[in-house]
Amino acid sequence: MPPADERAGRPTADDDGVPAAEGPATGPQNPVAAGARSLGLRWRSSMQVRVVTSALALGVLVVVVLGLFLSYSVRDGLFEQRIDQIEAENAALVQETQSRFSASTATTIGEQQSLLRDVILGLSAIGSSAQDYFLRQAPDQSLPLVDPSSRQDLSVRDVVSPAMREATLTTDGPVLQSVLIPAAYSESGQDEPGVVFGTTVELASAGTYELYALYSLASQQETLRFVQRTLAVGGAVILAMIGLLTWTVTRQTVAPVRRAATAASRLGEGHLDVRMPGSRGQDEMATLARTFNEMASSLEDQIARMEELSASQRRFVSDVSHELRTPLTTVRMAGEVIYAAREDLGPAARRSAELLQTQLDRFEELLTDLLEISRFDAGAAVLDVEHRDLRDVVTAVVETAAPLAERKGVFLSVDMPGEAVRADIDPRRVERILRNLVVNAVEHAEGNPVEVSVGADDEAVAVVVRDHGIGLTPDELNRVFDRFWRADPARARTTGGTGLGLAISQEDARLHAGRLQAWGSPGAGASFRLTLPRRAGIKLTGSPLPLEGPARSTGRHVPTGQVPVVNPPTGPTPTAIPDLSVSQEESS
Repeated sequence: MPPADERAGRPTADDDGVPAAEGPATGPQNPVAAGARSLGLRWRSSMQVRVVTSALALGVLVVVVLGLFLSYSVRDGLFEQRIDQIEAENAALVQETQSRFSASTATTIGEQQSLLRDVILGLSAIGSSAQDYFLRQAPDQSLPLVDPSSRQDLSVRDVVSPAMREATLTTDGPVLQSVLIPAAYSESGQDEPGVVFGTTVELASAGTYELYALYSLASQQETLRFVQRTLAVGGAVILAMIGLLTWTVTRQTVAPVRRAATAASRLGEGHLDVRMPGSRGQDEMATLARTFNEMASSLEDQIARMEELSASQRRFVSDVSHELRTPLTTVRMAGEVIYAAREDLGPAARRSAELLQTQLDRFEELLTDLLEISRFDAGAAVLDVEHRDLRDVVTAVVETAAPLAERKGVFLSVDMPGEAVRADIDPRRVERILRNLVVNAVEHAEGNPVEVSVGADDEAVAVVVRDHGIGLTPDELNRVFDRFWRADPARARTTGGTGLGLAISQEDARLHAGRLQAWGSPGAGASFRLTLPRRAGIKLTGSPLPLEGPARSTGRHVPTGQVPVVNPPTGPTPTAIPDLSVSQEESS
């Protein structure tokens, strides 16, 4: 027999507890969006949260499936058991009613009406669990009898549908229908599930009658609700136990991993004496702690040896550089005497005197750079800050590099704003940076123009030096600021570089809390950008100028008297840069 209508025994579905969305988040202060971001961050950053949440999700799924299965099984069992009991009672009722009809001798309408009332009242007194009984005259009966019921406030039309009446008259045996007993007619004052059994009985003198018995399923519904509440409480307890057990187990696993991550982070920050606790024991976590501590001890020893070696090397370089100053001074004095008297020497000796003077210049420049590098390594370099107009520094650098550009046939142009570009800088160090960049650009320009651009915004000032010469490969870009590195060691240099210029320039930029960046492409030239904060404490987030710079100079002029600006040639014959009488020694 199929189960009753879902209203009769369906477990009550609880609300899922998710509030209805009131609308999308419209701003960064929305608490729902902030909470979602916080939960998302917590989910991504904590393995323990993910494991516990996953275990609880699986637990909820299992509990819900098991709870639904048990709930439906209990519901169907209670319904079937009650239906079997009702069928047995209904069979006894039908037999009792038919017996009384068969034994009746009523012939008049009054006697028949009285018989019907007596039968209804008799059914109510035999101790059946039915809540109400109805007798209704079958259609096409000519006797004007009133259909009686055991309760005057409940009509047969309230519980028996026309479809059930038709099925009762056309079916041999009882017919079952699930109904909802209205709250006005139920004993509890609430809507109750119930069933109606219908069958036909024969009264010899009055014809066919329909007999209906109404049974309540309120007790079964209450039993089902109790079982569902018990399952819900049990499920909640099981989920709490699953969450607690998973949290405890994962904590025992995750806590050592977190300690290892914290120790590794502090180790990376330079705290070489950090160690992991919990190294005692024989389990996997103790083994992890011991292994980590052994690794940290080994790293501490190796880094200590490397620092000692590095300090020794720095002291050696500094000491050697200082010690070489005295003999270099003596050799230079002797070399200058010989160089001054070179006109009285033979051709070979005169050439040797010139070579000696050139190499002494290079030697002195190398010693100067080595001393500067040693000061950076020792942390002894300091800034002599002045609030200066960066255009003045650029002008001085360009004037210094102009003779070299003229000899190389390179057009040197400058693009600067008309207003002052002031910043807190060390003019000597910034001038050294820009001189290295401009001289290198002129040397590698291969006769193509070199552009120097100056820009500024509210937070930073910048200078871009762009050439259109041989350019740089990606590998060369990665090493361009390395010490003693040259893109082409075999290439002749007019000024005899030491390979330390860009390394010192980068350290000078860092000392200003600025950045020195490079860009290059083979055959398309190279570009170097120096970006400095206007004031101390400003953290750079960008630069006023693009790194690549213009593809080719457009010859923009600045106000007269600030800096020479040379337009690129429009014909095959280049125009020379004016001679500003700057010596080669000054340019280096």
